Amino acid sequence: MSPMARFRALHPLLIDAVLTAVVLAAQSVPFFYTRRMAGPEPWTVMEYLPVLGATLPLIVRRRYPLAVLIAIILATNVYSMHDPDIPPQPLWYGHLVATYTIAQLAPRWQRLVVIVIMVPGAILFGGNSVPTLVRGLLTWVASYALGRAVTVHQAYARVLEERAAQLERERELEAERAAERERARIARDMHDILAHAVSIMVVQAEAGPLAVRTNPDRAEAAFDAIGAAGREAMAQLRRMLGLLKETEGPREPQPTIDRIPELVGGVGDTGPRVSLTTTGQPVAVSSDVEIAAYRIVQESLTNMLKHAAATEAEVRLDWQDEALLVTVTDDGRGPAADSRGMNTLSPDPRGAERRGPDLRGPGFSGGNGLIGIRERAAACGGAASFGTPPGRTRGFQVAARLPLAGV
Repeated sequence: MSPMARFRALHPLLIDAVLTAVVLAAQSVPFFYTRRMAGPEPWTVMEYLPVLGATLPLIVRRRYPLAVLIAIILATNVYSMHDPDIPPQPLWYGHLVATYTIAQLAPRWQRLVVIVIMVPGAILFGGNSVPTLVRGLLTWVASYALGRAVTVHQAYARVLEERAAQLERERELEAERAAERERARIARDMHDILAHAVSIMVVQAEAGPLAVRTNPDRAEAAFDAIGAAGREAMAQLRRMLGLLKETEGPREPQPTIDRIPELVGGVGDTGPRVSLTTTGQPVAVSSDVEIAAYRIVQESLTNMLKHAAATEAEVRLDWQDEALLVTVTDDGRGPAADSRGMNTLSPDPRGAERRGPDLRGPGFSGGNGLIGIRERAAACGGAASFGTPPGRTRGFQVAARLPLAGV
C-alpha cells in the first residue's frame, strides 16, 4: 500500500487534525518574520486569536461544512480590522480548505448559498486592488472546482465498483447455471447409457435360457451381446465421469453421428430387426448436434426395447438443407388407445405443432427418456415430437429436428 493510501485509510478525524495543524503552522509563519509598524512591541495574543478562529474549526469541517466556512470568514474579517499593522497573510489556507469541503461534501442548497454570497462579497470586499481581487477569486474558484472534481471522481469510482461487483455476481450466477446445466447433461447422458445397456442386457438375458435349449448359437450371441453392452456402458460411464475430474488428460471423444450404425447394429444383432436409412448429403455439424443425434437414437431404441414389444424398427437420418431430421419408428404396441386420456400437444420437428397421443399410457414412458429427448433437441435449437407414425394404427415414432447452423 502506498503512503497516500495508508494516509487515507486513517480515521477522518485524525486526518482533519493533521490538516488543521498544517494550516495553523502556515498561517502562523508571518508572526515570526514580520515586525510591528508602530514599534518594537511583539504581537499580542488578541491579534493572534483570529488565526486560531480561521484554522481550528477545520477539525469538524466534514460534519459542519457551512458553519465552518462562516466561522472562518468571520475570523478573517476580524483579523483584517487590524490592517495594516498586522502580519500580512499571503493566503487564508483555512478558507480554501473550507471552500473545498463545501464543494465536496455540502448539499446542493448550501453550495448555492455559498456561491451567491461569496462571489459578490469577494468583488465588493475582496481588497483594495485589482490584483488582490483577481487572486482571491481565482484561488476560491480553484478550490471550489477541485472539490467538485473530487466528488465527481468519487461518484464515478463508486459506479465502477458497483458495476464490477454486479459483473462478479453475474459471473458467479452464470458459473452456477453452467454447473447446473452440466450436471443435468451428465445426468441425461448417464440415464441414456445405463438405460440402453440395461435394456439390452434384460432382453438378451430373458431370451438366453430359451435359446440355449433350441439354438445354442443364438444363446451364445445373446450372452456375447450382454457382455458387449456391459463393456460399452462401462466405457461410456468412465468417459462421462472423467469429465468430472479436475486433472487434465486425454479424454475419449463423445459418441457422434458416425457411431449410430454401430449402435443400430448392436441392437439389431440380437434383438428386433433395426434398419438404418440415410438420405441427403451429410455435412459437418457442431458437437452438440452430433451428441444429441446419437443420444436421441439411443434413447428411442432403449424405449423400444423396454416398452414397445416391437419386432422391427427403422432409424432414418434425413439430411436437409437447414436441419437434420432424426426419425426412429417401430411397429410395437404404440400408445394404448383405451388409456390415452387427454391428448397432448407436442412440437412438430418441422416447425409446426401437431396433436399427438398421451405418452402416459401403459407401456409408454413419459418420464426422463422422452423428456431428455425433447431437452436435447431444444438445447440445439430444434424440437422433438412423439406419437403414432402417420398412416398407422400402432407403433411409435420419435422425430427430432436438429438445425445444422448454430443458434
